[in-house]
Amino acid sequence: MPFEKLLAHRTRQMSRSAIREILKVASQPGMISLAGGIPAPASFPLDLIGDLSRQVIDKYADRAFQYDLTEGFMPLRQAVAAHLAGRDIHVPGETILITSGSQGVLDAVGKILISPGDTVGVESPTYLGALQAFSPYEPRYTPIPCDHEGIIPEALAPLIAKGRMKFIYLVPTFQNPSGRTLSLDRRRAIAALIERYDTLLIEDDPYCDLRYEGHALPPIKSLAPEHVVYVGTLSKVFAPGLRIGYCVAPEPIRNWLVLVKQGVDLHTSTFNQALAAAYLEGGHLQRHLPRILDLYRPRQRAMLAALDRYFPVDFRWSHPEGGMFVWVEGPEGTDMAKIYQAAVRRQVAFVPGHFFFPKSGEGLNTMRLNFTMPDPAEIDDAIHKLGDVIRECMDCRPSGQSGGAKGQQNASRAGIKVF
Repeated sequence: MPFEKLLAHRTRQMSRSAIREILKVASQPGMISLAGGIPAPASFPLDLIGDLSRQVIDKYADRAFQYDLTEGFMPLRQAVAAHLAGRDIHVPGETILITSGSQGVLDAVGKILISPGDTVGVESPTYLGALQAFSPYEPRYTPIPCDHEGIIPEALAPLIAKGRMKFIYLVPTFQNPSGRTLSLDRRRAIAALIERYDTLLIEDDPYCDLRYEGHALPPIKSLAPEHVVYVGTLSKVFAPGLRIGYCVAPEPIRNWLVLVKQGVDLHTSTFNQALAAAYLEGGHLQRHLPRILDLYRPRQRAMLAALDRYFPVDFRWSHPEGGMFVWVEGPEGTDMAKIYQAAVRRQVAFVPGHFFFPKSGEGLNTMRLNFTMPDPAEIDDAIHKLGDVIRECMDCRPSGQSGGAKGQQNASRAGIKVF
């Protein structure tokens, strides 16, 4: 049977997740993976799961195993509302929508907002999962100029003023893939712009709790509440396999998101939602989060130190204060896809950065490195091997310091900006 004739036109815009395919390679025995944005299993509160499960069954009995509201399990919605109050987002629990991971929100946003040819503003690079969620609905992407602090408001203003942008998608804190964080001044400027021009912003905020230094910044949602769909998740601070995401949206948008969810999965797992409610209500997140930060902080520092030691002087990389990723840029002409193939042969995997750009041919000299899965010794070994591979694949100058004080001096002499 010629099944291809049955497929909708939108399937032409769909493709396998490049990162998921890379993760198949990264899972091979002996491979050190710097590829996936995957929480370390040691970060899961396994010691709590048994007690939380018993609490759920004792408290809710068969209700925890029954169909429930599409909008979400009310105890969890109330618990998420209390959690968000700590981020200066003050909303009733009744207004929160629980989803099967935050990815479901992005697909639903695309389904209700994007018509073929609509313009969507995105960072460049941006989160690959958002591109995969939006692309089947056939938008046109407008990359918004960025620097090491994220979107540049002065560059965004004329793009919004044209009035053609359906919405903006933004990861403002410890962005995936770049690790950069939008400054407070820029958050305020962007909030003012979207209010002035009545532009909708999708604020994806999965990493904000993973801060290893510095001070928390307010979500843009708290600065322009009626113009922002705020998307969050418990995957990074509880357990990703439970698939608990949430969003806070202006009422007209929220009503349509509920309709979409009814057609997709009716509702998110009731039992998993009840587990998440017990986790938040019991204050377990506040007690467990420092353990997660203590696990990841030395891994991030190990990666930055290893990049200093082993990478060529004409490479540069981000120095994020949190999150899960470090973004690396090689000099123009670097073929990171070629370097990836050679690195895999040396048992090291990463993600070539071109996958994160909405336009083909961009980011060919970039890579994304994850530091949450391997331990510090594995990170040092992997970056050492990766530095050797880079020099083997390119006619690079000898290894030198390109981060920290010596690295900044070397980079300055080479005319390279360290960010």
